[in-house]
Amino acid sequence: MSINSLSGLMSSYSPLSNSSLATDDEKELHMRLRSDVEAGDKQGRRDEKKPSRFIDGRTVSDAIIGLSDGMTVPFALTAGLSALGDTKVVVFGGMAELIAGAISMGLGGYLGAKSEEESYKATLRETQTQTVADPASVTTTITDIFEPYGLPSELVAQLTDHLVVSPMLPSFLMNFHHTLPEPSESRAVICALTIALGYFIGGFVPLLPYFFVGPQDAFVALRWSIATMVVALFIFGYGKTCFMSGWKGRTNVRKGGVGGLQMVLVGGIAAGSAMGLVKAFQMMAHPDHPKQE
Repeated sequence: MSINSLSGLMSSYSPLSNSSLATDDEKELHMRLRSDVEAGDKQGRRDEKKPSRFIDGRTVSDAIIGLSDGMTVPFALTAGLSALGDTKVVVFGGMAELIAGAISMGLGGYLGAKSEEESYKATLRETQTQTVADPASVTTTITDIFEPYGLPSELVAQLTDHLVVSPMLPSFLMNFHHTLPEPSESRAVICALTIALGYFIGGFVPLLPYFFVGPQDAFVALRWSIATMVVALFIFGYGKTCFMSGWKGRTNVRKGGVGGLQMVLVGGIAAGSAMGLVKAFQMMAHPDHPKQE
């Protein structure tokens, strides 16, 4: 009987106050039972209305991969192209790299997710075959799964006997022996879109200042791009670290600061290397070309 039906039954029940059978103890028991049922009903409704805040960890990981690459590779390219001094070259080259990079990263994520799905299906087929062809090894595997938990041998034997004949045995082995969660059907598409969008957004940030300067003011835009990316990289590194470890407390704040500085360092090294290579190639191609300030 559900809580709602039990509550309705108790609300409709009313003992006879003038009856000799309705003693004080019965009245007290009735009121206590009714209050407990009503309290459980309210708690059940609150639990049902409570929204779920669960976020798929793999989606978060895909977003971090896309943003991380997008904030370093295009930034390094735009910084390197700025050595040529032509804003149009930086904008066109940066947009071409953003589009091509987002498509490439998205396709890579899609193929990776598809490979994960195929690997899961292949392992599942092997597990299903093993449960039929070699039940002895399956029994041993189940016992090994429960062994680290220190359960009584009688309980382990009962669980093993139940699982061996259960239709959920392959699912049990996939989760607890192979530790492979079943991927959703939309996993590949979501993975591709998340990585591609993260890459494009992260790479478009250092390109923004070049849209607001003159054709020959690439070095001015570069200074603004560097300042923007230092802030963006630090915020991204801080947020990524605190998302995993937590947002409150001195320890988590310190970890977030270290993560932010690491992202700034990585982006700075990538941008500096790209810009130095472009300048070196420019000097090799035009050894008598005057140095641009």
